[in-house]
Amino acid sequence: MFIFALLFIINRFMKTNKIMDEIRRTMSPEMKKQMELSVAIANCVYEILDERGMSQKDFARILGKTETEVSRWLSGTHNLTVATIAKMSAALGVDIIKVVRRSKMSKVPCVN
Repeated sequence: MFIFALLFIINRFMKTNKIMDEIRRTMSPEMKKQMELSVAIANCVYEILDERGMSQKDFARILGKTETEVSRWLSGTHNLTVATIAKMSAALGVDIIKVVRRSKMSKVPCVN
């Protein structure tokens, strides 16, 4: 988890050094993808909140959660469940992620 949090910070602020480059090189493709998706979801929620002039505290109140819990969800390092993503989507009234139906021959990813 520490390495995941560290990589989130590095990727978010685009800072690099030899140690971080080595960590990124040794990270599994699955872990890299998890980090990418977690950050993308958090950024999506932050953009929606910003567009609506809402704070994280406002969002927590709508969800019936503590601000601390929502902060953890939106850190980009939390392993969000489908239930949590659905709860956030319902509270915001928008799809945070979308599953795209695809044909058998399609090369389009299933999730946007």
